[in-house]
Amino acid sequence: MNQKKKKNNTTFYISLIISIAIALWGIVFRRGFASFADKLLAFLTTNFGWAYLLAMLVFVIFVIALAFSKYGKIKLGPDDSEPEYSTASWFAMLFGAGMGIGLVFWGVAEPISHFVHPDGVEPGSAEAANFAMKSSFMNWGIHPWASYGIIGLALAYFQFRKKKPGLISSIFIPLLGEERVNGPIGKLIDIFAVLATVAGVATSLGLGTLQINSGLNYLFKLPETRLVQLGIITVITVIFIWTAVSGIDKGIQVLGDINLYLALLLLVLTIVLGPTIKIINSFTNGAGQYINGFIKDSLHINTFGGNRWLNKWRLFYWAWWIAWAPFVGTFIARISKGRTIREFIGGVILAPALASMVWFASFGTMGIDLADQIGVEGLASIAKVPETALFRVFDYYPLSSVLSLIAVALLCTFFVTSANSATFVLGMLTSGGDLNPGNRRKVLWGIVQSLLAISLLFAGGLEALQTASVAAAFPFIFVMLFAIVSLMKALRQEKV
Repeated sequence: MNQKKKKNNTTFYISLIISIAIALWGIVFRRGFASFADKLLAFLTTNFGWAYLLAMLVFVIFVIALAFSKYGKIKLGPDDSEPEYSTASWFAMLFGAGMGIGLVFWGVAEPISHFVHPDGVEPGSAEAANFAMKSSFMNWGIHPWASYGIIGLALAYFQFRKKKPGLISSIFIPLLGEERVNGPIGKLIDIFAVLATVAGVATSLGLGTLQINSGLNYLFKLPETRLVQLGIITVITVIFIWTAVSGIDKGIQVLGDINLYLALLLLVLTIVLGPTIKIINSFTNGAGQYINGFIKDSLHINTFGGNRWLNKWRLFYWAWWIAWAPFVGTFIARISKGRTIREFIGGVILAPALASMVWFASFGTMGIDLADQIGVEGLASIAKVPETALFRVFDYYPLSSVLSLIAVALLCTFFVTSANSATFVLGMLTSGGDLNPGNRRKVLWGIVQSLLAISLLFAGGLEALQTASVAAAFPFIFVMLFAIVSLMKALRQEKV
């Protein structure tokens, strides 16, 4: 018992010290932090872009193959276990934690950006529109959810079927043995998971703060200043810590359901009020291009010539999803007891990917369709400030104020959902895998996340946020690859 407590506290203190040190660095030495971030981003994307591309494709191939294998019928828990949450609430919670703010932030801004600054085709052309939709589908489709699924599936299997602690290190017991997992190697893996979670969620919180501020500016003329952004993070922090302390059943599940209803409302209004037929055509054509070029686009990187677009978009996203994998994977595992492996993969990977594609087809087409009214230059000016892009596009459509108000409400609920899920997970990861961590630890991690988000936001905006995600993600590539090996070793012992 004392050994376990000591191990828990070791992971907790080391993770906390490193997280606070990074936050203080970003606040006190803003220019130095931004400069270091830029250099690190350039180094990783230039020298290890291939590693991100290969790893993400491996994740996709593995989960799809596993779903169709004989192991697909194995339950994540005892053979007689049943799911704890309804399918709708389960999907709402995992989707809110996995994408959340990102979809609202980039739903309009990203397709427009690809349309006016495409890779290898003429800006503003029909080819650019096709490129924009295919790229958005690629960046937000199956790949990110596959990376979440690797950790989520392995962790759910070991913690519910094999009765191991809810720690990332538990996944590696078949490879390393219990003694090593409980030693320095296991601690190191769990510390990596904590740091990746903190940095990844801080990125999302920073993005969300910028867009909530721009939405409030549009609706109520609230100025877009650092002071206002600090106020937004403070208010949201109080709310998400409160809901995290309330637990999954009382706080997180209720907010997840609210997210789902608000997102569906905004999506339906967008399709009805926007260019409906073009949205349907865009989804159909984009899905065809996405499927047709899946392998080619998964591995595309220029050997001779520049990879500027790839570094800015695809590689950033791959790093961002990997940074989020320990957090989202741990949270999805926590809510997935009783589901089969096949059901897990369908619900965690295929369904959210399809939902993301519908989202981008709707909002992206709504933005690109304005090219006839305001020209490519007008769209380029909108794309320059992604946090205001959604509200500026809404201006050209009926009920713009209503759409903007729903969007701001959705941003706030997604903001809270991502943060309270992460706070709950950080409590688990630093409490020996306790499925219901103590409130004191959850409160402390909530404050640390917000402090890091503030420091990164003030240190240089989105570029510093991007870099934090890339840096945190890189070591976890290898953790996730070994997780596949370890899970398969365990599954081979099953009698199926």
